[in-house]
Amino acid sequence: MAGVSEESRDRRRSFNSAERVALFLAADGRCSRCGGELEPGWHGDHMEPWSKGGPTDVINGQALCPSCNLKKGSSVTNDSGLRDWQADALDRYTMRNGGKDGNFLVVATPGAGKTTFALTAARNLIERGTIDSIVVIVPTSHLRRQWAEAAARMGIRIDHTFENGNGVVSSTFDGVASTYQGVASAPLVWRRITGKKRTLVIFDEIHHAGDGENLVWGDALKEAFEPAVRRLLLSGTPFRTDRKPIPFVAYDENRRAIHDYDYDYGKALIDGSVVRPAVFPAWDGKSRWRRSGEMAVTEVDLSDADKTEIPPALKAALDPEGEWIPSVLHKANHDLMTIREDTPDAGGLVVASDQFHANAYAKILSRICGQEVPVAISDEPNSSGIIKEFARGSSPWIVAVQMIAEGVDIPRLAVGVYASRVRTQMFFIQVVGRFVRLRGEEDYTTARLFIPSIGILLRYAQDIEKTVDAVLAEEEEKVRADQTDEGEGGIDTLLPAYETVGSSVAVHHATIASGASLTPEHLETARREKARIGAAVASVTVEQMAAILTSLGHFNTNTVPASRSPHSEAPLVGDQMKDLRRVIHKRVSKLARITGQDYMEINADLNKFLGNRVKTATFEQLQERLQTLDEAIKKERK
Repeated sequence: MAGVSEESRDRRRSFNSAERVALFLAADGRCSRCGGELEPGWHGDHMEPWSKGGPTDVINGQALCPSCNLKKGSSVTNDSGLRDWQADALDRYTMRNGGKDGNFLVVATPGAGKTTFALTAARNLIERGTIDSIVVIVPTSHLRRQWAEAAARMGIRIDHTFENGNGVVSSTFDGVASTYQGVASAPLVWRRITGKKRTLVIFDEIHHAGDGENLVWGDALKEAFEPAVRRLLLSGTPFRTDRKPIPFVAYDENRRAIHDYDYDYGKALIDGSVVRPAVFPAWDGKSRWRRSGEMAVTEVDLSDADKTEIPPALKAALDPEGEWIPSVLHKANHDLMTIREDTPDAGGLVVASDQFHANAYAKILSRICGQEVPVAISDEPNSSGIIKEFARGSSPWIVAVQMIAEGVDIPRLAVGVYASRVRTQMFFIQVVGRFVRLRGEEDYTTARLFIPSIGILLRYAQDIEKTVDAVLAEEEEKVRADQTDEGEGGIDTLLPAYETVGSSVAVHHATIASGASLTPEHLETARREKARIGAAVASVTVEQMAAILTSLGHFNTNTVPASRSPHSEAPLVGDQMKDLRRVIHKRVSKLARITGQDYMEINADLNKFLGNRVKTATFEQLQERLQTLDEAIKKERK
């Protein structure tokens, strides 16, 4: 490629798409070590390690399954303990010497490990003598402690109790953590702290710099941290600016932030080692309201509400005195209890709009599940403790106002209820990020986020697996129109001229799965078919079964327009067979661990017993293979 030296090309850590295809074909679609079928998320491995000078070239490459690559000591967790994307981002950060003007923006999906990446970069800069001090700026006070704890595990001491009145940071610490609001209230204090030493500033969720009364946060950050030698900017979602540009962030012609490294949910889902899949049960129902002083009542289904009707309709649906939200909480609790049969500590989160609604939802849930439900509200001093206690425990539910939507790490969350009136895509993605963190190799959970069936949220759910590149490829006029629909600031400012009258019991409108809209009839058919087949599809969710039946032509689903990115279309039968092969691979690995038998021996025995190979097996034969493995595992565990 023009403009890229041979030396810099050789120092690429990751194989590109063309090289990965070549490695896959050379291996005939099988792991070069164990011979197992390569599944989505397989690894392109350096035979001579990259860390020891091995070039990123197909001559030095091989295709490995994740298990073999983990045993070899590279790829998902390499010699440094970093995930592939973290190591790749760190290489790029190092090669670019901290980015243009010392600014480097990383967009990575919630749960991908932005904190680990940033602290590793900080530690490397300290060890090389590039910086002397670290400043971490976060959206909420709770995250100050979280960053300090993560830093302590890496040998970095961060003062999370610092107050502006202290003036200076104690020499006991390597750095300090504060909030955007804290900096905005005393920018000159932070300018002095940053200017006294060579400082790296880490901005966690940098898009928050666009918040704040009269947009003064951005100006304060610019004044405070202009003297820093390095600035590392982190965000869980791509973002735009429709108001005042955020300091230290570069923008393209469409006012979208230009990232230096991107690892979004779509890419992480393809990798298969960081995030879970997610489905979105969408619930319809009738909302009723009237204008103050008038007798006439307006009634509309959520799914039919237009732009002007959405604010009062959504407010009525989320009113705890109505019937809609209590019925949704009942249904969400049922799904959570089902998941807890296999994962006893699985948790649920309700994201509420304000303190009043949060407390009301907690009381409803307490009556439903028979346990006290904690409420986390940012204004309360013990909110961080409430969140931490829930994260470490096994109680079923927690209710929170917006504060828990990002940066809070609760891996056991599996079911959520989107009971917020915020309708920005950024916030929606951040909420989804609370539920999709993969807990380990044996985590087969599919996250479930219950949403109102209003058009804009349905569209966000359909688009959740799209990569940043796909988003950028859309027409700018559509993106701008979306921003207008959502409303700047993110939450309805509903005029008191509207008076909520009531709402009906929620009715299942559809479930969004992999970009397809599955109706209740589709899901019921899939549920019956799944029950008929039995153990062979025990690991396949009802939504995945519905997608398989769709691919086989049993029924059609309403999908998003053809302009959507390819990986967001309704799954094809080939994709579903790949999913079955992936589950089979994990079952073989589990049986190998239980029995001590070699992976390849188990596969050979299965091939002989069943009379087919995974690569050429039919859909029915794959089901039979999975059932055989499940029976063998069950027998070994008796």
